[in-house]
Amino acid sequence: MTTRGSVEIASSLARCRTAFIGVAVMSGLINVLYLTGSFFMLEVYDRVIPSRSVPTLIGLMVLALVLYAFQGVLEMLRSRILARVGAALDEALSARVFDIVVRAPLKGAAPGDGLLPLRDLDQLRAFLAGTGPSALFDLPWMPIYVAICFLFHPLIGVAALAGAVILALLTYLTDRSTREPSQTSTGHGMRRNGLAEAGRRNAEVLAAMGMQGRFATRWGAANRDYMTSQQRVSDVAGGFGAGSKVFRMALQSGVLALGAWLVINNLASGGIIIASSILVARALAPAELAIANWKGFVQARQSWARLSELFARLPATGQPHALPAPTQALTVEGISIAPPGAQRLVVQDVSFGLKAGQGLGVIGPSASGKSSLVRALVGVWPPLRGKVRLDGAALDQWSSADLGPHIGFLPQEVELFAGTVAENIARFDPQAESVDIIAAARAAGVHDLILRLSEGYDTRLGEGGAGLSAGQRQRVGLARALYGDPFLVVLDEPNANLDNEGEHALTQAILGVRKRGGICVVVAHRPSALAAVDLILMMADGRAQAFGPKDEVLKRVLRPAPAQGAVTLQESA
Repeated sequence: MTTRGSVEIASSLARCRTAFIGVAVMSGLINVLYLTGSFFMLEVYDRVIPSRSVPTLIGLMVLALVLYAFQGVLEMLRSRILARVGAALDEALSARVFDIVVRAPLKGAAPGDGLLPLRDLDQLRAFLAGTGPSALFDLPWMPIYVAICFLFHPLIGVAALAGAVILALLTYLTDRSTREPSQTSTGHGMRRNGLAEAGRRNAEVLAAMGMQGRFATRWGAANRDYMTSQQRVSDVAGGFGAGSKVFRMALQSGVLALGAWLVINNLASGGIIIASSILVARALAPAELAIANWKGFVQARQSWARLSELFARLPATGQPHALPAPTQALTVEGISIAPPGAQRLVVQDVSFGLKAGQGLGVIGPSASGKSSLVRALVGVWPPLRGKVRLDGAALDQWSSADLGPHIGFLPQEVELFAGTVAENIARFDPQAESVDIIAAARAAGVHDLILRLSEGYDTRLGEGGAGLSAGQRQRVGLARALYGDPFLVVLDEPNANLDNEGEHALTQAILGVRKRGGICVVVAHRPSALAAVDLILMMADGRAQAFGPKDEVLKRVLRPAPAQGAVTLQESA
């Protein structure tokens, strides 16, 4: 599975192959130009000082400055190219990652932190745009630097080779030591962020019932675990980084002393003392830089692995053949449903059919499978067995974008989005016409209510519909469900927060759907929501207990209350 996902990410990077080739060429030129300092010192000590030639010194300085400037330009270009490679990867995968963030909860594949895939993509982009790839491109030049050290003198080459081996060992130990702490840190971070998001969503509950302090204690414990694991990763990576830096500095001084010994014994020229010291330091710099960036490399590797797994578990959906708009019937053929990621069936072997112009009320006790059933009717939860069909075509034969305009859905918990009231009703369709938005609002009986808002249809809502009451959100959500005159309208407890005026508007909206030839399915606990339907489906224990005309089914499931003799829905009030 992971291999399939890795190929998807790798193919996005493969489009930047030319950029990587350019970076590799630039890295080669940069590493050649890094020799400028060493050879400048060698020439100064071996030629300028013995000859006391100022023109030679000036000429060497001008040449060195030109080479340094050229090196600086190449460094700048390399960093800019890598930054654009990171941006190109983000552009290639961002839509896919967002699709996974939205689809994963519906498939039971969501990580504990729902936004972790976005952060993983950010981590990959940040690594590509940072100094880590530059260090990796510089690493292949270490043997060339060591070979030049051998040309200076075999002993200097041996010292450089020994230093390279020790730094390679430090790099290996860094990888082994940071891999497990980094994974632990990621797990604690997901738990911490999940608790913070839960606290944000339920701020009113925490404040009203005095739970904020206790919840803060739980979050604090998760945060301490996260900080402890992060500190461990930083300590390990920082310790190896500091060790490699000190070792390189000590090796540079040792090579300087070795060069002096060679000069004292007439085994090398005076310029070797400084030139070899600089060259050895430069030879080991890529390894040191790689160790310093190892934490970012490990995090990027983990992000790659997590994204690869999600890409494999949630492959990109193809574009099915376009189908005509449904106008005739909804057919449910023996469907069985389980929540995403679970195997326990909550709906079993339910079958029924509805024709254009009919309205169905779904009743039953709590946890009888009503909401699970309607989620399958709109394609949110695909059934494990059976099919839901519109005009004979199973829902999985439609793409979400093609099916969406034919479906109107009002869930139990109405979620509006940050934006204007008009944008929410129009489902954020940039091509929406004002006349269609107003028509949907009138159909939901919410037009006058919207006009009483501070800026009418242009009133801006906060996240989750902040700025509206629960009843107002439900009525605006109903208008969104009716936008575009969808053929199938599914309403899950649509009167939970409505007053008498709202319930009257709801009844008229259901009748309007039926009158124009649509199908309306209503989940209800309160009988008032059933006024405009003509069929009833009784659910219990995940199975259909009764289905048929409203009056016939209600006669079987209604019973008088013992004390007052009132008529109620069996176990569903």
